[in-house]
Amino acid sequence: MDEGTLLNNRYQLLEKLGSGGMAEVFRARDSVLDRIVAIKVLRKDYSSSPDFQEHFRTEARAAANLSHPNIVTVHDFGFADNLLFIVMEHIPGKDLKQLIRQRGRFPLEDGIQLIIQACAGLGYAHRAGLVHCDVKPHNMLVSPDGRLKVTDFGIARALATMTPGERTDVVWGSPLYFSPEQAQGEAPSPASDVYSIGVVMYELFSGTPPFTASTADELARLHISARPIPIREYIPEIPAALEEIITKVLSKEPAARYRTADQLGRVLQRFGTQPDQTPVPPPAPVVIAVKPEISSRLPSQERPSTPRPEPVYQQVQTPEPALLDSPGLESAFEEIDWLSVGLGLLAVVAVGGLIPFWIMIYFAYNR
Repeated sequence: MDEGTLLNNRYQLLEKLGSGGMAEVFRARDSVLDRIVAIKVLRKDYSSSPDFQEHFRTEARAAANLSHPNIVTVHDFGFADNLLFIVMEHIPGKDLKQLIRQRGRFPLEDGIQLIIQACAGLGYAHRAGLVHCDVKPHNMLVSPDGRLKVTDFGIARALATMTPGERTDVVWGSPLYFSPEQAQGEAPSPASDVYSIGVVMYELFSGTPPFTASTADELARLHISARPIPIREYIPEIPAALEEIITKVLSKEPAARYRTADQLGRVLQRFGTQPDQTPVPPPAPVVIAVKPEISSRLPSQERPSTPRPEPVYQQVQTPEPALLDSPGLESAFEEIDWLSVGLGLLAVVAVGGLIPFWIMIYFAYNR
């Protein structure tokens, strides 16, 4: 497929944005709606499989139903010139992998905000019953204003339906970011996407993935059985709480991780808003001030003990906090269910108001 080609009598290919083992990406113009789009054209050896074509259509249709600010919108898909293609919104900017290569490791605040956006998009898909299956920084597009969008939902899920014998190291995604269950050939789950997000987090903050190897088989073995080097050994200034979050996300067992990307996103949001816990200084000692004229009359150790006037002490006292400022009382008041209390009082008043009516009925029938 070359630049200038009119695909499906509708899409004018303007510029090749990139190419990989499974597809080529073009910036194109939709001549019907007159808008710029991105088109990913799959290579012939994958477009020629009838089974894969059917899976691709099914997954692309499911991906087209996802509408979220942090997911790249799918506009169209089809089969033309013996090639499968998928049409998506065009996101100006670069993918997260390119940014990591350019910038190295990200500052803590910037990196957390990007991961929270990725969790928002993936969490929305998880609630819709879709698993991405191939979460990696290459599939996270970052616009110049800092908006992150996850892409390749349909293609990644279609590739997940292929049997292991049909996959190649180039096409079958990214062994750098695989979960242990995917490395063992098991079906991915939302927790698998969470593990892959953890690998991206590790690389985003340290500048290197947790596992590296020369072959896909060796990477799979590391994901299944090896423990990553604690990230604080690379970056000592990373808070211990964030290291615990990353360690939990990279757990080998899916049940030990956060179940969905939404859960991880909420944890990271709380982490970003909690103030640093600084140690409380010990209370200042009580200061006793003595007037100079009195201190001059105080006896030294050499003088005999004689009656002397009592020294005058001035004690600096800190005012005691008000009773209602106690955090225990505040939490007690906050825990009271005032709605239930109000409804209970209303019920008492209603029942009490019926007492005269009952007395009147009683005397009406028992004169």
